[in-house]
Amino acid sequence: MPLWQQAAVGAGALLALAVVARVVHRWWPRRGVELVAAASREAGIILGLFTLWQIARILGVTRVAGGVERAEWIWRAERWLHLPSEVAMERFMLGHEGLLRAANDFYGWVHFPAMNLFLVWVFARHRRAYPSVRTTIVLFTGSSLLFHMFLPVAPPRMLTSVGFVDEAVLLGQSVYGEFGSGVAAQLSALPSVHVGWAFLIAYEVIRISPSRWRWLIVLHPIVTTLVVVVTANHFWADGIVAVVLLVLAELVGRALTRALRRLRGRIRARRDADAGRGRPDPVAALVTVPPPAGAREPV
Repeated sequence: MPLWQQAAVGAGALLALAVVARVVHRWWPRRGVELVAAASREAGIILGLFTLWQIARILGVTRVAGGVERAEWIWRAERWLHLPSEVAMERFMLGHEGLLRAANDFYGWVHFPAMNLFLVWVFARHRRAYPSVRTTIVLFTGSSLLFHMFLPVAPPRMLTSVGFVDEAVLLGQSVYGEFGSGVAAQLSALPSVHVGWAFLIAYEVIRISPSRWRWLIVLHPIVTTLVVVVTANHFWADGIVAVVLLVLAELVGRALTRALRRLRGRIRARRDADAGRGRPDPVAALVTVPPPAGAREPV
């Protein structure tokens, strides 16, 4: 079964569990049941978004033209800007196989687990911040996916003409395979989701956590950025564009949150006003109503 189908089945099962848990909680209100319902719902939403991500990448197979040419343009632009040479950094790593293997392992195995652990931490320890964090993730990842679909860019390792080497394939550690197999998934270098997610995690941890140790999380985006460059998976420009998109996603997310808060406030105020108009006046209820004409007065 393809990965997107597995994710879709998992998302459906988790959302069904959330509905069942919600019904059970209505008849048997327990904290544990409520937690299962909320956790299942959020996990189902995340898996559903991952399913859409995989389907969109599959649909992008037909949009691969120009990917290598755009990568070559980025290479020339970086040389004009005098940014550090990714080729020189990769050649240094090729002389230190142990470090290079560790960098490839980091690239292949830290990306998704780090985000999953981060989401679990926010949901379990800082539930009130979770909706805004999820909104930023969705906006950033969705905008990155649009770039990947409609503006394919090859990673540096494919530019063998300027001296890059696909050392992950050379060392048998590639998560992509040889050039030509799954090309569309590989022509998604700009922006770097690895770098974007790493900076997102660091920013949100520093913003949310009260711990004095929270600043150590800045090592995560620093190491991630160096890893994606020295392994020839991304240019510096890919990470820069990712950070710009992340900032925009955060600003748009805050604007949406404020707009939704105002909308909820207006709906609540209107509901309270309607309820107030239908509620009997407590002062009028204390006033004695005179008996109708002809009625007998009590003795």
